[in-house]
Amino acid sequence: MKTLLLLLALVAPTAPLLAQTTPPATAWTDHTRVLPDKLRQVPVGFTLWHTPNPNYPEPNPDKPGTFLWKHSTMLRSEVGELEVVECGSFIWYDETGWKQNLRQTPAEFAEIFQCPGGRLQPGRTYTFAKNYRYADSARQLYGGDALWYILARDKAGKLYKGLGLLETEATVR
Repeated sequence: MKTLLLLLALVAPTAPLLAQTTPPATAWTDHTRVLPDKLRQVPVGFTLWHTPNPNYPEPNPDKPGTFLWKHSTMLRSEVGELEVVECGSFIWYDETGWKQNLRQTPAEFAEIFQCPGGRLQPGRTYTFAKNYRYADSARQLYGGDALWYILARDKAGKLYKGLGLLETEATVR
């Protein structure tokens, strides 16, 4: 829990949960450090954030009896033109810590963020407008945090990251 609180203090502003997958055991091996392994020691090159945050479930008007967490994810390059290498998220919903949730290819990133060729232009904001999480019933309403990340390279090949933490709550408001 102390590690999670430290992460919340370090990563503001904040990331979303999509379909949960079985995580590899090696996503976060050093529990004395806040970040999952692949994100450590990579310089920050862009801003990534979510809105609204924290995020609460609401009844899904298109499918009675189900729920959704409605949020958008935005990012902006701060260091110049970058080409996306990978996009994904880690989730934290129990005491075991970060688990890899999803990983998207540059082509998938380009489509959902409406970013032609996965090339980030400096100062331009790219948006995943309907980055929603779904639940088939009230029993599937659980809280947790999602750490979204994007890895991208500049023209010289230097790797950068962007991080955004999303607090996903279980209570319908």
